[in-house]
Amino acid sequence: MQKSWVKSAGMALAVLSFINLFNYMDRYVLSALLESLKHSELALSDAELGSLMSAFLVVYTLAAPIFGALGDRRSRPRLIAFGVACWSIATALSGFAGSFLSLFAARAAVGVGEAAYVTIAPSLLADYFPVTQRGRVMAIFFCAIPVGSALGYVVGGLVDAHFGWRMAFFVAGGPGLALAALCLMLREPPRGAQDTGSATPVAPPAAANSSTRETYLRLLRDKPYALTVLGYTAYTFAVGGLAYWMPAFLERIRGISHSQATVSFGAIVVVTGFIGTFAGGWLGDFWFKYSRQAFLWLSALATLVAVPFVWLALTTASPTWYFVCMVIAQLCLFVSTGPINAAIVNMVAPVERASAIALSVFAIHALGDAVSPFLIGAISDASSLGQAVKIVPVAVFVSGLIWCWAARAQAAAEQSFTGPSGR
Repeated sequence: MQKSWVKSAGMALAVLSFINLFNYMDRYVLSALLESLKHSELALSDAELGSLMSAFLVVYTLAAPIFGALGDRRSRPRLIAFGVACWSIATALSGFAGSFLSLFAARAAVGVGEAAYVTIAPSLLADYFPVTQRGRVMAIFFCAIPVGSALGYVVGGLVDAHFGWRMAFFVAGGPGLALAALCLMLREPPRGAQDTGSATPVAPPAAANSSTRETYLRLLRDKPYALTVLGYTAYTFAVGGLAYWMPAFLERIRGISHSQATVSFGAIVVVTGFIGTFAGGWLGDFWFKYSRQAFLWLSALATLVAVPFVWLALTTASPTWYFVCMVIAQLCLFVSTGPINAAIVNMVAPVERASAIALSVFAIHALGDAVSPFLIGAISDASSLGQAVKIVPVAVFVSGLIWCWAARAQAAAEQSFTGPSGR
C-alpha cells in the first residue's frame, strides 16, 4: 500500500473536498464572464456563449468512461493529480484566447482534467468510509458544488469588474499545480475495504477481469442503476442550465448590474447549497437505517417539492418573491446532491464503482448540461432569455418522477435477490 502523510480518512475527505471546490470554481467562472465576453472584442452570440460550456461538457463526457475504466484498475491518486493539473492549466490558457475558436478549445480541454477527477474521487472516498456514513461523506464532498460555483460567480465577477475577463481565468486556474501535488500524498485504500458485511452488491466472479465494454454493458442492464442515472440526467439538465444562465438572466431580465447579478446569485447558491447539501446527507443516512431506498426517495421528494418554486422564481416580476422562491428552490435541489451519489456508489460492486460513476457522468452531461446551456441560448436568440429558462422547471419535474420509479425498481430488485424475508 502506498505510504503518505495523508493517512486518515478524514484528511483524505478534506483534501478531495477542497480540490473539488476549485474544480467547480474553474468550471463556473465562465458564467460570471458571459456578458463581458459578449461585449468584448470577441463579440460572441448567446449560442456561442452556450457552446463554450457545451464544449467542455462534450469532452468531459467522452473522457469520463476512459478514466472510469482506469480508475478501477490503476492508481487513483495519480490519476486524480493528472486531472487537477490538466484542468487548471487549461483554465489559465482560456485567458490568452484571441478568438472564439481558441477559447472554445481551451474550455474543451478543461473537460479532460475534470473527467479524471470527478469520476475517480467518489470511488476513492467510498473505500475510506463505511456504507452507513456515505450520505454525509458525499454531502461534504459535493458541498464543493455550491461553494465552488459561488466562488466562480463571485471571484469571476469581481476580478472581471476590476481587471477584465482574462485575469479572471488566470486567477481561477492559478492554484492547480499545487493542488495536483497534494493529490499525490493520498494513499490508495484496497477496493471494497469498507464494504464487508454490508448490503453492497457483490461483483460477478469475472468482474475483476472484465473488459471495459463488458463492465459498462452490465451496468446498463441494471435497471435501478439505469433509472437512477436517467433521473440524474434530467436533474443535471435543469441545474446546469439554471447555473449557467442565471447571472445573465438577472442582468437582462431583472435589470440588475453585472457585479450585483453574479455576487447575489453566488450568495444564494453558496448558502442554500451548503445548508441543503448537508441536510440531504444527514437525512439520507438517517432514513437509510429504515429503508435501502432512502437516498432515492429523498432525492425524488425534494426535487418534486422544488418544481413550483423554480417556476415562480423564473416568472414572477416581484424581486421579493424571486428571492424567496429561488432560495427555497435551491435548498430543495441541493438536498439530493449527496444522497443521489451515495445511491450510485452503494448499488454497484466495489470493483465497478469508478466505472459506474464514469457512466453516470457521461450520461448526465452528454444528455444533461452539455445540452441545456446551448439549447437555452438558442431559444433565447429566437425569442428571449426569459422564455428560454422556462424549460428548467419541466426538467426538474421529470427528474423527480424518474427517481420515484428508480426507488421502486431498486426495492423490487433487492426483494428478488434476498427473498421476501430479506431487508
